[in-house]
Amino acid sequence: MKKIFILLAFITTSKFYAQQPFQNNLNNIALEETTSSSLKPEVSSMSNFDFKPKEIVRKNFEDHKSPYEWKWVRDGIWTGAALGASAYGLILIQNKEHMPLAKREKFLNEVSLQNEIDKINSIDRWAAGNHNKSANKISDIPFALSFATPFVLLLDDEINDHTGQYLGLYLESLATTAAVYSITAGLVNRSRPYVYDNSGTTDNARRFKNNGQRSFYSGHVAATATATFFAAKAYSDFNPNGRGKTLIWIGAATLPATVGALRIEAGQHFLTDVLLGYVLGAGTGILIPELHKKKLENIDIYPSSGTSFNGDNYNAMAVRYTF
Repeated sequence: MKKIFILLAFITTSKFYAQQPFQNNLNNIALEETTSSSLKPEVSSMSNFDFKPKEIVRKNFEDHKSPYEWKWVRDGIWTGAALGASAYGLILIQNKEHMPLAKREKFLNEVSLQNEIDKINSIDRWAAGNHNKSANKISDIPFALSFATPFVLLLDDEINDHTGQYLGLYLESLATTAAVYSITAGLVNRSRPYVYDNSGTTDNARRFKNNGQRSFYSGHVAATATATFFAAKAYSDFNPNGRGKTLIWIGAATLPATVGALRIEAGQHFLTDVLLGYVLGAGTGILIPELHKKKLENIDIYPSSGTSFNGDNYNAMAVRYTF
């Protein structure tokens, strides 16, 4: 959880400096228009040229429009509230109680332990007792890589021209995921799979510590899915006709799935914990950008005329919505 907070702080700092590339681009466009306008009388005297600098500048600007809209008051309140809720959830996690002494006895006796395992639903039961520490360490690698994914997409010109807005939406998405996860993990008690390991490999101090009661749900998977699906969604919205979108979406789906498989093998979570984290994380990564899309962005209104099936001519306005 601390890793998520560090990343949120980094994005918050970066976001305020990120508008500079786009501002420079606007300044260059303005300079181009001014320079072109000063040359216009000389160029217009050449009858073989139809030089329209303003139209060119306007087209260049429209080609780099953002599909999103960012409102400082609305999004500032939302992001701030999410960060505050995340901090509150972190306090709940830190103050979480250890497993009660009376309940520990059930996990020390083979017969009572088996009874506890039998109480687990059939979808999750097979993971009870997992305790692979190597898988636990390896899971941090794709987890960390996922956070870098949206930053890699800043190499895309369409996204780079709106870096501040893009990073703001990324911060809002991660903060929302962190808030929902941390509060849930702080309030809900569910023993991790390694708590059911009575082989002696997992020491009892680790088994019965408060951290062992945070199986529900997987924060690693939720955060990873938010980062990767946000990147895929943003790239698709900025580049509706761009190449490689399929590969980006496949990568977005694969990375959190890999983290989930490793977390189960490590004994950190059950399958349902991973699935819920995947759905909530991916949903947030997709929904936050979608909610910020400009109104009527997918609607085209244009004049239409023709002949009806009975031979009458008509003139009308047609509406087309692109999903």
